[in-house]
Amino acid sequence: MYPYQRLFDFSRQIFLAIGCPPEDAQTASETLLSADLRGVDSHGVARLIGYIRLWEAGRINATPTIRIVHETPSTATVNGDGGLGLVVAPKAMQIALEKAKVAGSGWVSVKNSNHFGIAGYHAMKALELDMIGVAMTNASPLVAPTYSLERLLGTNPIAVAIPAKEQPPFVADLATTTAANGKLEMLQRKNLEAPHGWIQAVDGSPSINPNELKDGGALLPLGGDTGSHKGYALGAVVDIFSAVLSGANYGPWVPPFVSFLAPPADPVGEGIGHFFGAMRVDAFRPAEDFKLHMDNWITRFRSSKAKEGHQVLIPGDPERLFTEQRLKEGIPLLPPVVKDLEGLGEKFGVTL
Repeated sequence: MYPYQRLFDFSRQIFLAIGCPPEDAQTASETLLSADLRGVDSHGVARLIGYIRLWEAGRINATPTIRIVHETPSTATVNGDGGLGLVVAPKAMQIALEKAKVAGSGWVSVKNSNHFGIAGYHAMKALELDMIGVAMTNASPLVAPTYSLERLLGTNPIAVAIPAKEQPPFVADLATTTAANGKLEMLQRKNLEAPHGWIQAVDGSPSINPNELKDGGALLPLGGDTGSHKGYALGAVVDIFSAVLSGANYGPWVPPFVSFLAPPADPVGEGIGHFFGAMRVDAFRPAEDFKLHMDNWITRFRSSKAKEGHQVLIPGDPERLFTEQRLKEGIPLLPPVVKDLEGLGEKFGVTL
């Protein structure tokens, strides 16, 4: 187990070593480690080496000039200047929040960014202001639309965070695929097979090989064999809101996260795209009334009669419990992740 603060300080020093300004290194580390705290190990410090490799390949700008390139009172398009998505996304979400304070809601589409960590972290920024937060992003094309043999979409997550009064907030954070690619990476590190319905082979046949994507296979949209058209539609919405709307690359033109694969030679936009929303609850009804009824909603669903041996959970419950536990006990890291981090430490003179 590694204490949160130790991993946070290590990550911050690595980001400083590649030239990030102190404030950006702090933001990037907080964004990255939020995934580990919430139990989403596939998107946390295990990905630090991936960001550094992208920087080494000249595909991440450590000192971006993040700017609004188009706006109205309630909307904006942001150019991330090739910066870390871990830095670009929080700044874009802050713009959405500031617009919501004035206009009741704020909507920001982002281009020219990179992988932004977990979507839930950004959506949850709205909770502090009694707002509803929305975050989504497109991603490397690893997903085959229903009936397709081609990989045209990313895992394209959607997150929605909704405040309550006494109850913990409702936080839905999900990929629009049956499983995120990071889950396959974790299975690879553990030498385990993938569950049925996660992936297909290059010929479209079902597969349980977590390395299938390396051989031309694809992830399946949410819904798997019988309902993938629904996940396909959701993933498409994320792609359009995040990229077609902002001017980022979309579909098969989204640049890959891995540094050893070059971005497409015929881009249709700039970098990866994100989309953020913030809605003031009191733009619809008094915030206290809403939060009181959210408490009632949450309490009723949580007390639902459940199957034997199970309990009905509210979106966000497992992640909240992970956070409480890991802040006390530390964050577990797989040996291959520790090896990667120690290698980064040796390269940049930082001790894990």
